[in-house]
Amino acid sequence: MAPTLQTNARLMTRRVDALPRGVGNAHPIFARKALNSEIWDVEGKRYIDFCAGIAVVNTGHCHPKVVAAVQEQLTQFTHTCFQVVAYEGYVSLAERLNRLAPGTAPKKTFFMNTGAEAVENAVKAARAYTGRPGVIAFNGAFHGRTLLTLALTGKVNPYKTGFGPFPGDVFHAPYPSEVNDISIDDAIAGIEKIFKNDIEASRVAAIIVEPVQGEGGYIPAPAEFLQRLRALSDQHGILLISDEIQSGVARTGKMLAIEHSGVVPDIITMAKGLGGGTPISAIVGRADIMDASVPGGLGGTYGGNPLACAAAHAVLDIVDEEKLCQRSTVIGERIRSFFADLSRNLVSIGDIRGLGAMSAVEFCTGGDKHHPASDIANALKAEALEQGLLLLNCGVNGNVLRLMTPLTIPDAVLDEGLAIIGNILNDLARAGKA
Repeated sequence: MAPTLQTNARLMTRRVDALPRGVGNAHPIFARKALNSEIWDVEGKRYIDFCAGIAVVNTGHCHPKVVAAVQEQLTQFTHTCFQVVAYEGYVSLAERLNRLAPGTAPKKTFFMNTGAEAVENAVKAARAYTGRPGVIAFNGAFHGRTLLTLALTGKVNPYKTGFGPFPGDVFHAPYPSEVNDISIDDAIAGIEKIFKNDIEASRVAAIIVEPVQGEGGYIPAPAEFLQRLRALSDQHGILLISDEIQSGVARTGKMLAIEHSGVVPDIITMAKGLGGGTPISAIVGRADIMDASVPGGLGGTYGGNPLACAAAHAVLDIVDEEKLCQRSTVIGERIRSFFADLSRNLVSIGDIRGLGAMSAVEFCTGGDKHHPASDIANALKAEALEQGLLLLNCGVNGNVLRLMTPLTIPDAVLDEGLAIIGNILNDLARAGKA
């Protein structure tokens, strides 16, 4: 009897029966293989990947150097728990990130598995060093799905819905955004109001900020804002944490997005692109801050897994050898130029923004930024899937298209994907839907 051919629909039925509904799916397809910037589903259909696993495979799917590094490590050992039996790959990766982090102060690094774990441990390190409880984050921020990181996250639906109460001593300030009519002065004034109304500055351990908000809409923080955050933090003895989970590892044209501002943070969190598809996150900070925790206070069973460390070493080699920071800048300019040309005839494009290959397009009804058009973003995403292109939306109103191509994407494939977007948007406009 011939085996039943797998289809996306059959697998989706099994998925619905086996998994809780809280685990979402942006696209109703199942991957069979992937290479660089393309994915093939179980039915053999090819898709151009403008998602990169949510900015994870910056070096492309199955980069041969990442694959080879993991395969070599597989032949040696897969796990010891670093706190039980150490291994050199963990130490040498920490040394590399210490050198890459901005600033002249000595650094130390340790590893976890996910971005949320990195943020949680950054807050732990800040509290241990300062002896203070408070943390200030920003509206629109996304820092993770654990209870502490949900408290830091500045968006309710769907992330916080039904999961409260959340840990205390977490406060939110406005995030500067021209499209949202929030100035740098407004954002700084929001922090000052927190000091007056909610918690005194002397009890705040850290301010955590995404140099480019991810889920919040791919909104780059102005350099002046980050510089004023640094000055405000120094004034009150508060640590500044740069959340680089999505914006790090060459995504914005530099290894870390904070580097565009010249600001040196006290602690940096990294994940996503660091592992090339393997689960690893890093917490990098000033040595005196990182040493404030007691022995055993930091760590985890799987943190800095040897396979992931090997993959991360390969990723850092690729970023350097293939000049992916420069490539990121070129990709971003190409994307934003494409949409600037489209916007001359499409009034629904309300804003085009980005830093390096971390680019976004905001759709608004009639081009009015006060009337976000999630219907256009959703229609674009759905039709793009039909035409073999994977896209994701973001933003508090769900009306922002975020483009996260692998940084290794060939120009021809990038142009093919952009052409699909352009054709769909023009079709929607002719139908009076964009």
